[in-house]
Amino acid sequence: MRIVSGIQPTGNLHLGNYLGAIRNWVAMQDEWTAQGHDCLYFLADLHAISMPHVPAELAASTREMVAALVACGIDPDRSILFNQTQVPAHVEMQWLLNGTARMGWLNRMTQWKDKAGKNREGASVALFTYPVLQAADVLLYQATHVPVGEDQKQHLELARDIAQKFNNDFASEDAPVFTLPEAIIPPEAARIMSLRDGSAKMSKSDPSDMSRINLADDADAIMQKVKKAKTDPEPLPGDVAGLKDRPEAANLVGIYAAMAGTSPADVLREFEGKGFGAFKPALGELLVEKLSPMAARYRELRQDRDALDAILRKGAEKARALAAPTLDKAYTALGLVRG
Repeated sequence: MRIVSGIQPTGNLHLGNYLGAIRNWVAMQDEWTAQGHDCLYFLADLHAISMPHVPAELAASTREMVAALVACGIDPDRSILFNQTQVPAHVEMQWLLNGTARMGWLNRMTQWKDKAGKNREGASVALFTYPVLQAADVLLYQATHVPVGEDQKQHLELARDIAQKFNNDFASEDAPVFTLPEAIIPPEAARIMSLRDGSAKMSKSDPSDMSRINLADDADAIMQKVKKAKTDPEPLPGDVAGLKDRPEAANLVGIYAAMAGTSPADVLREFEGKGFGAFKPALGELLVEKLSPMAARYRELRQDRDALDAILRKGAEKARALAAPTLDKAYTALGLVRG
């Protein structure tokens, strides 16, 4: 059994990135590798060029993401951690699968419609064929399971459709080229909102650094940001229903619950009737306790470019070895002659 999952490299990582994706990867690594299964985690730098980008920022963000993943618990000795660019088989497999994928399938992709907007003629070809590269990402490694959120279910279904059609067209029933991957629905991630606006997601693009807890923040910065987080004058209620129409209060309670590994209902039972003058210090201390070791490791790693590049090279070498047999089978099935 084998998990394959990718994440686009993004710089200036924050609490939302950790609770939304990275923490789930660590949990899957710990569970699956303990049972002798494979976990492949890759940085989707090739996907990133489907949209306008700044090359220098992409390179820096790729290394920052490696630093964050390792600091948060991804172990390059247990998981295979790499970036797409160092495994050319991803783009080779995408081209081979382009012959099987159908324009109609790609035209129905919701993310294509959303990202291209009304200017589809001006969108890149890479954005249109993005889902075929996603299919290649997982089929290349004979992934048995792929963690997906709601926004990626359609893309995994497309990968299964492509794999099934390729197997039907070019392989025998008893010797398929591709495994059809199953979806893993991770535990619902806490939706982390801005500390300055409970109706907006926490984001690196927010001009106010006070709106987010960065993974690189030290203890003083975390306490200061929590102290100045927007709230309301009312005390905390005894149940979740009491947080209705109180987005900032709900956000801070949700962050506390996510970091403590409990539920918002349990948090409210503990702090019922208390004001934010009591709750904020408790939340700040919890964040410092949980994040400080990761933040220190992250700050250390992100300064060591050679170490980060070595992690990616090591992972890519393992990934290339795993990818080669499937790529060979796909070339042979299509009747393509290689030296």
